[in-house]
Amino acid sequence: MSVQVENLEKNMVKLTIEVSAEDLEKALQAVYMKEKGRISLPGFRKGKVPRAMIEKMYGVEIFFEDAANMLITQEYPKAVDECGADVVSRPEIDIAQMEKGKPFIFTAEVAVRPEVTLGEYKGVAVTKIDSAVTEEELNAEIDKERKSNARTITVEDRAIEDGDIAVIDFEGFTDGVAFEGGKGENHSLVIGSHSFIEGFEEQLIGRKTGEELDVNVTFPEEYHAQELAGKPAVFKVKINEVKMEEMPELDDEFAQDVSEFDTLAEYKEDVEKKLVERKIAEGKRMQESEAVDNIVEASQMEIPDVMIETQAQSMMEDFANRISQQGLSMEQYMQFSGTTMEQMLEQMKPEALKRIQSSLVLEEIAKKEDIQVSEEDIDAELDRMAKMYGMEADQLKEFMGDSEKESMKIELAVQKAVAMIMEHVVEKDADPE
Repeated sequence: MSVQVENLEKNMVKLTIEVSAEDLEKALQAVYMKEKGRISLPGFRKGKVPRAMIEKMYGVEIFFEDAANMLITQEYPKAVDECGADVVSRPEIDIAQMEKGKPFIFTAEVAVRPEVTLGEYKGVAVTKIDSAVTEEELNAEIDKERKSNARTITVEDRAIEDGDIAVIDFEGFTDGVAFEGGKGENHSLVIGSHSFIEGFEEQLIGRKTGEELDVNVTFPEEYHAQELAGKPAVFKVKINEVKMEEMPELDDEFAQDVSEFDTLAEYKEDVEKKLVERKIAEGKRMQESEAVDNIVEASQMEIPDVMIETQAQSMMEDFANRISQQGLSMEQYMQFSGTTMEQMLEQMKPEALKRIQSSLVLEEIAKKEDIQVSEEDIDAELDRMAKMYGMEADQLKEFMGDSEKESMKIELAVQKAVAMIMEHVVEKDADPE
């Protein structure tokens, strides 16, 4: 195998990888040996058809695709190692030549790690932490606890109001025809949650249990189901029940139920103390983010588009995993939110770019400052992770390969770089609103 590297614009490179004709022949033979048991021709027992006969009957290209996939899988990683490229994206593969008796040639376009020219990263200005708790913030925090301890009661003597829970049957129609996925029974809909199509929930306000009504809405132009996008629809709705949340009284008894304190005053004091602690912790995180953002702004780097797309795709996969743990598929989420996969990926790109820039800058700072990660640092991190997952550290270490260990070292070096940056920040007053 040989590899040629061509530098393209915006930190992209094109690898041209040539595999010998002999290795191509070996791959073709390997595919034939794997597939011959599935091929039968008149006059031959199944699995005994000669390769030459198969190629004559079906064309010499019959084994090309599988052989190409086999060689690309084998040779692409070797080519990356040989040329020393620091690849940060999936390759875009193109086959340049594939003929029997000739070398197999394919190209791979990939993004490589951009070079970073750092701006000033010591003495960065960040906004002072404001840990003061207002009366409104305190009351809002207590109301959250009251809401979580609220009981749901059935409303029988009044119409639906904003914030109520309407238990409804519904069926949607466009042009007088029911559409797929537009029907539900005894669905609990929180009025004001905006979980249904825009305008649906508002039309239930003022209605009472037992009423039936037509709800007229229009699907968004960018709705994920193209056959419904931009179309008017009518939902036949029956209100089966109306519920509301009744919050407990704010008194000493409430304080005793939700805390270790005997009086409401003591409980409020503890809530305020925890709010201060939370504000300080959040303030530190915001200072770190502000410091890194300022360093990124003062630095120079050119990020390949494919690197951003790869990061956005990774973020999308993380998001899908999170909502799946809540029992929701991506298809259901897109239906409820009225968005598409393409729109979500596009919306994620600014955050993807920010994450890439931050990582590159922090890794460059760690390199410039010669920040070292010791075996003790790794062991401490493994202990922390093991406790989080309820495992033994040695057991967790067994699951880690070299790449996972290297990723951990990079992440720990980045954490140390952030700590070093924060040791040198200069605090400033918040800008007046």
